[in-house]
Amino acid sequence: MTQDEKRIFLIDYLLAESGETAEIPTDEYNQKRLLRSLFNVRMPAPVSDDFLRVQDAYLQEETANKGITDIADLEPMQKGIYLWQGDITTLKCDAIVNAANSQMLGCFNPCHGCIDNAIHTFAGVQLRNACYELMKAQGYEEPTGQAKITPAYNLPCRYVIHTVGPIVGGRLTEKDCELLKSCYLSCLKIAEKNGCKSIAFCCISTGVFGFPQYEAAQIAVDTVKEYQKQHEIEVIFNVFKDSDKQIYRENLSADRTDQR
Repeated sequence: MTQDEKRIFLIDYLLAESGETAEIPTDEYNQKRLLRSLFNVRMPAPVSDDFLRVQDAYLQEETANKGITDIADLEPMQKGIYLWQGDITTLKCDAIVNAANSQMLGCFNPCHGCIDNAIHTFAGVQLRNACYELMKAQGYEEPTGQAKITPAYNLPCRYVIHTVGPIVGGRLTEKDCELLKSCYLSCLKIAEKNGCKSIAFCCISTGVFGFPQYEAAQIAVDTVKEYQKQHEIEVIFNVFKDSDKQIYRENLSADRTDQR
């Protein structure tokens, strides 16, 4: 099957599964948006082997076409620390971190621009099913500052580590800062527990969660550097926006100066 044929197959399957009808667009862009929307709104549920076979082949080719970045090809800013701007779903390392919500089931908002949506979309429906099983076994929503680990399925990394960051609704508090630090520590610990030698962090709690970007980057850098004093793990700070790249560059440069 070609990519176009796979995409139509997946759309038809998901529409039939949901009992809905929709006119399938004729152009590739809108077909992709429809498929992503169907992925996003699908509730956790078993799925056929035929679907998984086609979905996995489709998603892996889509990611390959976007271009995969291997940590081995990156230049560190400091020993064991990298700063990389790009799409985290194309990053090949041991684990990537997902900024999740307390339900831990991914973003259900069709084609939303958050990292939670992107990771669940390109990992495949298996990821939401795996998260559902974890949360069902736990029996309560994920507390802020903790972390869960799942396979990455169709992503080029090995694992996805899901963490719920603090939501800052007004003035930044000491508790907010402690909870964000806990997110980074929880992710680092669970990564090492599962044999990971590298981990990529997104900008946890910034954006819609309202944590100020500069302060969030300070906490991220300080926590990682302190952890690396006793543990050998490579860390990628993954950013998407130019402003975040500059903020992390400043924090890492300041940290490097302080060590001289």
